[in-house]
Amino acid sequence: MMTIDKTGLPLYDGENNDNFGRKPHPHDDVATHNEMEVQPAMEAYVFNIQRFSTRDGPGIRTTVFFQGCNLRCAWCHNPESIPAKPLLQFFEDKCISCGQCVAACANGAHIMVDGQHRFDESLCTYNVACAAVCPQDALRADARPYTPEQLTDLLLRDEGYYRNSGGGVTASGGEPLLQAAFVQALFTALKQKDIHTALDTAARMPWHTIKPLLPYTDLFLVDLKAIDPDVHMAYTGTDNRLILENIRALSQAGAAMEIRMPLIGGVNDSADFARRTGEFLSGLPVPPAVRLLPYHNYGLYKAQSIRRPMEEFSAPLHIDEFARLLRGYHLIVEV
Repeated sequence: MMTIDKTGLPLYDGENNDNFGRKPHPHDDVATHNEMEVQPAMEAYVFNIQRFSTRDGPGIRTTVFFQGCNLRCAWCHNPESIPAKPLLQFFEDKCISCGQCVAACANGAHIMVDGQHRFDESLCTYNVACAAVCPQDALRADARPYTPEQLTDLLLRDEGYYRNSGGGVTASGGEPLLQAAFVQALFTALKQKDIHTALDTAARMPWHTIKPLLPYTDLFLVDLKAIDPDVHMAYTGTDNRLILENIRALSQAGAAMEIRMPLIGGVNDSADFARRTGEFLSGLPVPPAVRLLPYHNYGLYKAQSIRRPMEEFSAPLHIDEFARLLRGYHLIVEV
């Protein structure tokens, strides 16, 4: 059965719920809204490794973006990260129909019709050979599997930058807690080298998944999409009860934490939401710092590349007022 949420996007009920309302084909294997199981395998898909990052924790950092997410934020700026298994990105505007991908694909996902390239997603098994031969970067297969050891070795190449700047490594996504065992192994190895670690998470996982990471995580960057549970449900596909419980539990545990709030015009940027957020955060045992993140539409182009519809939203009109209201609750707020 198909329903419509407040974003205007169709949502398929149950296990057929995929990233942006399209009923998934057999190769999607998406992380569904209700998925709460941690993947046990000590290998993880990483779709981006961003060096010299300065906004994902202190100092100069490397941010590791893990594949798979159990939220469906309507404004997601990394929509290619949502499926549990990666999708081939096809940027149609870059394609010159050279046909090199046709010869490289063993599954017939790429064909030529009247001299024009056509891509059949249902036949794609994420064989990266087609992307490797594309001369225009119209096909991208950025996600790669890593073991914790391989990733640690790669991240330590920038150890000098971390130490000189007070930086480190941030695990992001997607939702890195879907692969918590992998993240714990990675952070354990990094802490053995005295590297600062940060975890960027929406925290919609059971506490027993988060708690083992406490000794190995120097900073939790927790994404709070909306303080209102109904708005949260409408725009992310789930309510925020578990997220708020975990924010409180992290505070009670004495974990260093920053709350990161994407502000979307007309969705979660009202004065009422600011006051309710301020009341909740200021009532925690250790009130956390807050970083406000104004909406941008960077995800639209990437959503097109994975054949997913995405609505364009507006930037918040009164972000400074939102910040002022939060500061009225004696919170440290950055914009």
